[in-house]
Amino acid sequence: MRIVIAGGHGKIALRLERQAAARGDATTALIRDPGQADDVREAGADPVVADLEAIGSGELAGHLTGADAVVFAAGAGPGSTAERKETVDRDAALLLADAAAAAGVRRYLLVSAMGLDAVPTEDEDDSIWGYYLRAKKAAEDALRARDDLDLTILRPGKLTDDPGTGLVRLGPAGTQPPVGYGEVTRDDVAAVLLALLDTHASAGTVLELIGGTVPPAQAVAALAGANAPR
Repeated sequence: MRIVIAGGHGKIALRLERQAAARGDATTALIRDPGQADDVREAGADPVVADLEAIGSGELAGHLTGADAVVFAAGAGPGSTAERKETVDRDAALLLADAAAAAGVRRYLLVSAMGLDAVPTEDEDDSIWGYYLRAKKAAEDALRARDDLDLTILRPGKLTDDPGTGLVRLGPAGTQPPVGYGEVTRDDVAAVLLALLDTHASAGTVLELIGGTVPPAQAVAALAGANAPR
């Protein structure tokens, strides 16, 4: 499998690159800073400098040609402005979709966030966190409205840098009983992303993820079975 990861130097992305390389997948990491290239190579990915706030969709599509899937794991990051929540967390996700469609890549995984089913308005919350939630929700809504993507949205809980447990709780958003809110390691998020890339039946779903009791591949397989035609 060839995977292109937007936000290729992010904490989840680097873990995904290592796990993909360990099993023989080829990954391309889209990075903004050329100084991040060595870290990406060490993780087993090929770095490509592509500033998602400056590049056009046509040029970006050239970097996606031949890919089996794209993963949006980019983010403006802590301490960024409200404007960059929109230009990165929202606009860059849509730019990647445009480029993927132009390159003929349908499979798209979006790393999103919990708490998007009741996003506060700007009048209710004008904090940076509020802008972040609105940007992520806008990205989700715009991507779900497209018919040229096989989209899976993954909403992890509170992310930690602890070693992966190899055990998760994964379920569709809005179902009963709910997955609930909790912590999940970035290692385990990466493992779930890799399992989702292997499982096309997850396309069209919005999934929530926290630490739990089921191995990632098994959790994804169970969802795929539930989504299979009957």
